[in-house]
Amino acid sequence: MCGISGWIDYQRDLTRERPVIDAMCRTMACRGPDAAGTWVRPHASLGHRRLAIIDLPGGAQPMEADTPDGPVAMVYSGEAYNFTELRDELRRRGHRFTTDSDTEVVLRGYLEWGAEVAEHLNGMYAFAIWDSRTEKLLLIRDRMGVKPLYYYPTEHGVLFGSEPKAILANPLAEKVVDADGMRELFSMTKTPGQAVWAGMREVQPGTVVTVDRTGLREHTYWRLTAVEHTDDRDASVARVRELLDDIVARQLISDVPRCVLLSGGLDSSAITALAARQLSGRGEQVRSFAVDFLGQTENFVPDPMRDTPDGPFVHDVAEHVDSLHQDIVLDPATLADPAVRRAAVAARDMPMGLGDLDQSLYLLFKAIRGHSTVALSGESADEVFGGYRWFHDPQVQQADTFPWLAGAPGSTGGMLAPELRNKLDLDAFVADSYRSAVAEAPVLQGESEFERRMRLMCYLHLTRFVRILLDRKDRMSMAVGLEVRVPFCDHRLVEYVFNAPWSLKTFDGREKSLLRQATADALPRSVVERTKSPYPSTQDPEYGVELFGQVSDVVRRQDPALSIVDEQAVRQIMAAGPDAVDTPTRFFLERVLDLSVWFDLHQPTVKV
Repeated sequence: MCGISGWIDYQRDLTRERPVIDAMCRTMACRGPDAAGTWVRPHASLGHRRLAIIDLPGGAQPMEADTPDGPVAMVYSGEAYNFTELRDELRRRGHRFTTDSDTEVVLRGYLEWGAEVAEHLNGMYAFAIWDSRTEKLLLIRDRMGVKPLYYYPTEHGVLFGSEPKAILANPLAEKVVDADGMRELFSMTKTPGQAVWAGMREVQPGTVVTVDRTGLREHTYWRLTAVEHTDDRDASVARVRELLDDIVARQLISDVPRCVLLSGGLDSSAITALAARQLSGRGEQVRSFAVDFLGQTENFVPDPMRDTPDGPFVHDVAEHVDSLHQDIVLDPATLADPAVRRAAVAARDMPMGLGDLDQSLYLLFKAIRGHSTVALSGESADEVFGGYRWFHDPQVQQADTFPWLAGAPGSTGGMLAPELRNKLDLDAFVADSYRSAVAEAPVLQGESEFERRMRLMCYLHLTRFVRILLDRKDRMSMAVGLEVRVPFCDHRLVEYVFNAPWSLKTFDGREKSLLRQATADALPRSVVERTKSPYPSTQDPEYGVELFGQVSDVVRRQDPALSIVDEQAVRQIMAAGPDAVDTPTRFFLERVLDLSVWFDLHQPTVKV
């Protein structure tokens, strides 16, 4: 896992721009703490920061392959889980390898198949290839968008990087956020290809972006399609288990210590249990980590999102699979530490966090990094299998908007300053985004209206909502140099379950029926019977008090963040005092603080 960056310019001599190229690369030192490298030619430069996972001595980058017509160079981030099979196939086709790395397999795969190499890969990846034979750059991203990749067209070429901060380190990139960027920040949607920064784009999942002297082109090599599901219940359950066993086995491959993230829910518990079985066969013990909050189990109060605390279920699983387990327990002061918020906002390059969920995830990953370099996560199972509670709400099922917004009126910009809210017209923006998403969604002929509707809900989650969460997971983990793998994003599993009818996904009258049945034999009964519970949030009122004090400071110094939010609402909260900070108020305060940090970090120019 790594950070990549680069600059292509067909008019400029980039050999004279090495300080700028090095600066772009340095912004992602956290993504690659083990090594740094640059490759510079007159019109092309590639930068790389390495987190060594596979072939520690041999996988250095940028990596170059010589050809009779000129070199081909690559910078690569991610993992190709099928690199062993691909290497064998390429050897049969005459290729010779000098390392054991998956990077060299991908580079040699390009020499054999060109841009179609992406169609041969199973994994999470974002990489750039400069082909000097044709003076062409290719930017390629994995099918689900697990690994990020951004680009910024310039007058004579393009800038690119794993994160916006790498691009923004180049003087050609302006730190401007326009109306569309602001809409992206406050709408809780994810417009494909859209970045918050004006002029910047995101390589869409399953897409190849090609840049040459004639301009820039996009090609989609993978998208979700609708096909008839012909397997019955037993065959479907068996196939899900078969896929999961294969996926977990592949994603446990590593030359550095690895672990699993365990929340006590069905998703992470299933991955933990399957990993434990795989490793026990090799005489190894799985290592697991969970985040918890001081006093959370003892003082837990059920709320609309969470019926039970995670702790007891986490320990049931750890005992059941005999994992080497550790709880990372956080107190309110640590969670609210301004330095932690600053690190989280810096990691995301934007103030669109999820409050204490971001800080706790960052702190969890930071603690894990002291023991492991790779972690397997249960992220994305809810999107794949239909696990969120709103999937099962008849009103949400029929709502004419994104499902995650249907049950949260006013969630798209209610905190904004009235004048800004009127200019952005977020309701119209969300409505337009929703119509665009519906128009592109695949349809299966002969499907009932209800099944069609549920297929659409799944599609919206797999192409919009999941990308928000995957981006968060990537940024928080890579901020501390931890590679987090997401087995549920394997495209084979996604395609198979997407096409299973909703009646099959809920055959036992509950959420995630296929996953539950496929892994029940490996799990404790308490987890098999547990209802869906999201990633945990602290309930300690002291956390709200800490936030209140920090926002008081923001108000006193007339922070630039107050130009974005409803300042009158902020002052009303301040007047009510810290004891009046409830859950909605707390979220408001979190966003004010995120904006304050963002303005301080980036000094953006907001043009609305």
